[in-house]
Amino acid sequence: MGLARKLAGRITAMRYDDLPEEAIHWAKIGILDTVGVALAGSREDTMGMVERVTGAGAGAGPCVVFGSDRRASPLDAALINGTASHALDFDDCNNTMGGHPSAPMVPALIALGETLEVSGEDIILAYVAGFETETKIALGVNFHHYEKGWHPTATLGTFGAAAACAKLLGLSVAETETALAIAVSLASGVKANFGTMTKPLHIGHCSRNGLFAALLAREGFTANGEAFEHKQGFLNVFNGPGTFDMQRTLDHWADPLDIVKPGLAIKQYPCCGSTHSAIDAMLEIVRQRDIAPGNVEKVATLTHKRRLEHTNRPDPRSPLEAKFSLQYCLARAVIDGKIVLEHFEGDAYLDGETRALMARIDARPHDESNHFGARITVTTKDGESYTQETPYALGRGPDNPMSGEMLRAKFENCAGRALSADRVARLYGAFDDFENLRAIGELTAIIAAPVAAAQPAAE
Repeated sequence: MGLARKLAGRITAMRYDDLPEEAIHWAKIGILDTVGVALAGSREDTMGMVERVTGAGAGAGPCVVFGSDRRASPLDAALINGTASHALDFDDCNNTMGGHPSAPMVPALIALGETLEVSGEDIILAYVAGFETETKIALGVNFHHYEKGWHPTATLGTFGAAAACAKLLGLSVAETETALAIAVSLASGVKANFGTMTKPLHIGHCSRNGLFAALLAREGFTANGEAFEHKQGFLNVFNGPGTFDMQRTLDHWADPLDIVKPGLAIKQYPCCGSTHSAIDAMLEIVRQRDIAPGNVEKVATLTHKRRLEHTNRPDPRSPLEAKFSLQYCLARAVIDGKIVLEHFEGDAYLDGETRALMARIDARPHDESNHFGARITVTTKDGESYTQETPYALGRGPDNPMSGEMLRAKFENCAGRALSADRVARLYGAFDDFENLRAIGELTAIIAAPVAAAQPAAE
């Protein structure tokens, strides 16, 4: 029996009544946060280009294009809304996955859910099943998979989306096995494209492909049940012999559910999560010391080499590159005392004061085992020196969560870029009672509102 079959048996056995309260709670937060950032992302050029190229959105389909009154087919909606969900790099993360667990699944589930008229409970169960699938596969392949250059959100997220959609469709064990095996051939995404529009395209692509795999399996499409472990299958091709241990995937399945522990990491800042601990440390120094930007002689930042590989960008050349520039994010933290969406729009990354301060920021790797932590030392021109360490960024899992007020403020800030204040409030209320939602169409009717009354984001 291959890995796909063993996973399929576990996925199909999951029941809503067996989910712990913590899993339901965090699933609701993950779905809410993803829809919020996707609504904000719906205003980005990235999503518009994808929509135009697909030719979708002209009323030809049952599924909402987020933040508009346009409609598309389920596959096109998953692609477009999936791209929007990651366009701002503001969506949630997970430590096991080394990526973003919700964005690959939620757009596909909402698109499929509209065609099936499913309930909130159905979506939550499918979401948890997909979350467990992608993260437990990650447990067997990381961190070699991540360090080799694959983008786990896209490669592993394809399996999460396939599993979630298979669960929502009520596929059998054999059909779910096939969906996962098909997904093996549809998984892709490399880190070389971080800092470009192709990174969010990865997520639209895997959201669509996961749904596509599940729909094909329902039709009786065929695939090799040993597509994971075959000598020319996913594990040996994507990782390589001796660099994976899939017994960990099976031994730790739902023990505990990954959404419970280590759980979701909700982003405070609309930039690469690998910068967040350093930003937290810098903002703490700024709050405590009230440092004037012109009085900064130099800044030394230490983060784990795994995170520094894609965030050591002293000269970002676009707003997207600025999201992956530790130097830019830290300079903005000093100058503005916050990191907000506006810092990554237009020509904000070219701000002269920010650029001058970036030149005084030295980013180096630390050699500590905690790859989430960061240490910042600010030396001022009058000879003072201040050091702050952050072991984990705020929001990086259930043990260090953002407050409910912070989560709501983030959602309102994001959703308000596409919807009126009244619609944002109604949408938040619908999510608060999501498990009792009778049909997902009640939710998408709010998401699909015309955009004429959209509100500017609050700082």
